[in-house]
Amino acid sequence: MLSLIISVMKSILIKGGTLLTMDRANPIVRGDLLINGNRITTIGQTGQVADVVVDATDCVVLPGFIQTHIHLCQTLFRGSADDLSLIDWLKMRVWPMEAAHNAKSIAVSARLGIAELIKGGTTNILSMETVNHTAEVFKVVEETGFRATVGKCMMDKGDEVPDALHEETKASIEESLALLEAWNGKANGRIRYCFAPRFAVSCTRDLLETVGRLAGERGVMIHTHASENRSECQIVESETGLRNIAYLDQVGISGPHVTLAHCVHLNDDEIAILKSSGTHVAHCPSSNSKLGSGIAPIKELLNRGIPVSLGADGAACNNRLDMFSEMRLAAFLQKTLHGPDTLTAETVLRMATVEGARALGEQDALGTLQAGKRADVIVVRLNESHVTPRTDLVSTLVYATQATDVDTVIIDGQVVMRDRKLLTIDEAQTIVEANAEQKALLERAGLN
Repeated sequence: MLSLIISVMKSILIKGGTLLTMDRANPIVRGDLLINGNRITTIGQTGQVADVVVDATDCVVLPGFIQTHIHLCQTLFRGSADDLSLIDWLKMRVWPMEAAHNAKSIAVSARLGIAELIKGGTTNILSMETVNHTAEVFKVVEETGFRATVGKCMMDKGDEVPDALHEETKASIEESLALLEAWNGKANGRIRYCFAPRFAVSCTRDLLETVGRLAGERGVMIHTHASENRSECQIVESETGLRNIAYLDQVGISGPHVTLAHCVHLNDDEIAILKSSGTHVAHCPSSNSKLGSGIAPIKELLNRGIPVSLGADGAACNNRLDMFSEMRLAAFLQKTLHGPDTLTAETVLRMATVEGARALGEQDALGTLQAGKRADVIVVRLNESHVTPRTDLVSTLVYATQATDVDTVIIDGQVVMRDRKLLTIDEAQTIVEANAEQKALLERAGLN
């Protein structure tokens, strides 16, 4: 299906919509948006022609959402690891299920996750997979027309880790480098690789220091978890004598090329390290709430100029992959703590678009609707009762809109969903396969 779409689509005209560009110089534009190839060509100009015309009447057109912390490998785990705290969640459910993955189950998990992400308006993710079969995830990303930066999970230490997930340090690094060579920059730059050590608890100092060095040499990102849970922080401090962020900084896991997921439990010194190093934080409010991990100090991070973006985390701990849910909850939690003027709708929407692109180092190509940028565009219908009236467009998107309002999704100039029908994924078949693979996976994991 995808090859057919690529061969026939040359230009796309999104006609008659309200363009929410996320460009501060020109935020709201009435009119059309023209795409030629994989680039946005013009904004607002009317009377243009194109091979494909998308009617955006009663719609808002905006950049696709960018989620900076996802686990596609965990989509099949939805509902199978509920009501546990982080360490128990990992040891009792998630690690056994990850160890039970085979090539087919992880591919189905990735396809199911991407289907959900596209249907909710997400066009680009930063994803940490499990230890094995990461190449299968890359294949699915390529086939579905999705955009993703993906890393193989690295784990070379830890108690109660299944044998299938426990790696030798050298082998973990060699496999990561092989995946980088095979996939980084593929699909016209739509696919990128990152190093993804799981977290300090699961990685030796040798592995982390090597990753820090190699990321600089190869010019790629590092994506890891940090300070999500108090027990995790206590383990790291007892083993290293340092707080989590200080330890990661010491071993070279900090800087503008690093995105740390969660960062819920930080002290002032750690916040200062994040600020001075330019390290990015991926805020995951639903996951942090469901696991009982706490509420990240987002107001303080933003006040200190630390870049913060958003992610749903995995379906094993959320259980949605829905950016609308993350935006709404992120705002509500900070308002509960600090007052109703905290974390405005505009700030949260920028975290879901502009700041996501910035975290991935793709701010020059993505995150706003501007001529010359890559055409990752979503069309959201605003003609239902739950979004009426819409006094303020940004407020409506953040506080009232739902994933089911997303009508059309374009990634890299290719229509991947139109009229809520996925065009590069057979959704019905994917659901059938996901149910079958989930049952078989739980049997292999001994969790039935």
